[in-house]
Amino acid sequence: LQYMSGFGNEHVSEDPRCPGALPEGQNNPQVCPYGLYAEQLSGSAFTCPRPTNKRSWLYRILPSVCHKPFKPLEEGHLTHNWDEIEPDPNQLRWKPFEIPKAPQNKLDFVSGLHTLCGAGEPRGRNGIAVHIFVCNTSMLNRCLYNSDGDFLIVPQQGKLLITTEFGKMLVEPNEICVIQQGMRFSVEVFGETRGYILEVYGAHFELPDLGPIGANGLANPRDFLVPVAWYEDRQVPGGYTVISKYQGKLFAAQQDFSPFNVVAWHGNYTPYKYHLEKFMVINAVAFDHADPSIFTVLTAKSTRPGVALADFVIFPPRWGVANNTFRPPYYHRNCMSEFMGLIKGHYEAKEEGFQPGGASLHSMMTPHGPDADCFEKASKAKLEPERVAEGTMAFMFESSLSLAVTKWGLQTSNRLDKNYYKCWEPLKSHFNPKCK
Repeated sequence: LQYMSGFGNEHVSEDPRCPGALPEGQNNPQVCPYGLYAEQLSGSAFTCPRPTNKRSWLYRILPSVCHKPFKPLEEGHLTHNWDEIEPDPNQLRWKPFEIPKAPQNKLDFVSGLHTLCGAGEPRGRNGIAVHIFVCNTSMLNRCLYNSDGDFLIVPQQGKLLITTEFGKMLVEPNEICVIQQGMRFSVEVFGETRGYILEVYGAHFELPDLGPIGANGLANPRDFLVPVAWYEDRQVPGGYTVISKYQGKLFAAQQDFSPFNVVAWHGNYTPYKYHLEKFMVINAVAFDHADPSIFTVLTAKSTRPGVALADFVIFPPRWGVANNTFRPPYYHRNCMSEFMGLIKGHYEAKEEGFQPGGASLHSMMTPHGPDADCFEKASKAKLEPERVAEGTMAFMFESSLSLAVTKWGLQTSNRLDKNYYKCWEPLKSHFNPKCK
């Protein structure tokens, strides 16, 4: 597999089997090389300012319009109905989500999608959803595209070989990928596979502004990888299924050829992947904490300056050196919603209970912080330079929206840890009015 590097770049790619497949000097010639069809994929309004204008031109064997009518498809546990169960403001934690065994229950990436929480509405183009995917079989002669928004995919167990209209990407745990709105893709797996998805409606992910940090740091643009053009000219007489996620529902259409028939393409609207080990960590080197926003990899901005519709934040291995400082995350109440997942290792503030493949949700203004054991250890620890989170990768989806949890998340999944609140019960008062 080959990739091109750069975030949001104007990329140009053609399958080496068809040199010169890209038209020269124009996008839409009367006759394209090799008898291809030109098709534009727009990720923004035509009239968006140039810095935010997103589009790519695809040169394909047959245009994507060649399909039978879409018909409703059973959604399973995929939803955007945020009113199916009463709100729950408690601290919530889930045990690792179970992956069904293939002989009993074959699930591919689409049938294995389970919505855990979310807010907003795709028709109004403002909102997010958090999904869990569990699958044990590859997508065969079917693909998915999301009309509602972008998918940020975080594999936790098992690698994903993702075929897109732009080419192929292999995405493994500790990597992420983004499949942007409208892009068709199919997922091949190699056994029991699990992960997390952050879906955003009405905005695209971008790199956060660095401000006083300067020109460099956090996720570097050059470390984002884009697939190179690859096509298959394959007829599927039995029918190829194209699945559309549209207004929160699934629909399926049949066609008799592979949709991955793009011989060449150019533009700045592409799928991409990123390895989390490439993140340049910034930290406090004197005392106290810098805000966790310094760990933001990607952000999807809201219409309010400085307020994110959703941030993707990681907590990677790093050095802790702050003097006279309680080093774990502090106790906190937030005007944002914080959904956390764990890819591997043990999260520094909760070494027990919060497990890889599980999750937690701390809703707006719901207090949270280190458990009692973490507090006692950190309060008495000798403050020397130390490696923090070695062998671990936790992440957070943070949103300015108040997230509702689905019935599947609270009940049907049967993974909710109803004893989560007990991790704070051993906290005791150390107050002594005679001792300063």
